Amino acid sequence: MTNGLNFCNRNWMKEIKMSKISDKIKSLDHKGLMTHVVIGYPSMAETEETIYTMANAGVSLIELQIPFSDPIADGPTIMEACRVSLENGTTVKQCMELMARVSKKVDVPLLFMSYYNIVFNYGVQKFCEDAKKAGVSGLIIPDIPPEENKDGFYEACDKSDLDAILILAPVSTPERINIIKNNAKGFIYCTARMSTTGSKEDIPEDTKTFLTKLKKTIDLPLSIGFGISKPEHVAFIKDYADIIVIGSKVIDIMNENKKENRQDAIASFLKSILKEC
Repeated sequence: MTNGLNFCNRNWMKEIKMSKISDKIKSLDHKGLMTHVVIGYPSMAETEETIYTMANAGVSLIELQIPFSDPIADGPTIMEACRVSLENGTTVKQCMELMARVSKKVDVPLLFMSYYNIVFNYGVQKFCEDAKKAGVSGLIIPDIPPEENKDGFYEACDKSDLDAILILAPVSTPERINIIKNNAKGFIYCTARMSTTGSKEDIPEDTKTFLTKLKKTIDLPLSIGFGISKPEHVAFIKDYADIIVIGSKVIDIMNENKKENRQDAIASFLKSILKEC
């Protein structure tokens, strides 16, 4: 296990290489929008269809979650989607195969999101290599603390030219912020609250203060997620972040609509969000 001091030695790689994620964000003339799907929910076929719907709607990045039995950063909506997907028999191999198919058909940077148990059991280096071959641009693995470089995870990401997206929360200490500032690639995922994912009624006022503080010390783009679910939320926070993250709300829309109406409902919702971006 590598400590935070050694972890900071990754800096040289991010200064040399630009990623597809970085290029995409720099090309935008508006706020970016990153959306999220749980692979295999409600079915593998609908996951694929939803990815194309998102890309066609004009989102900037798409986060594909490999389902896990104990998704500790996720609220009830995504937890249930993971449960259903796993009951459907979704495997990591199928997730890689889906990624390989869709990455050839969409021109949007794609990210895998999951938990470290998935990566570890697959094999850290092999997971990163196979993800890159499948068309992945970045990884979001929220249960790997930046101070603990488990099994060479970050080196494996660098070797495969994957952006390992790091996470900051409103309660992150100055020490944690400094470690992430020195080692982040692509963008930094900021959470709007200290809780799990899921649609919420409002965004805490102190989220603006949190993002303003980070902007003073961090040069990379900042994304904001956890609870953003309507255009009013985007209007409230967009001047303080570079990327808006919509996750659970898309699953809520799936659950609220019949199968034949889901894609139209998702597209309509995303267009309403993009108008505010």
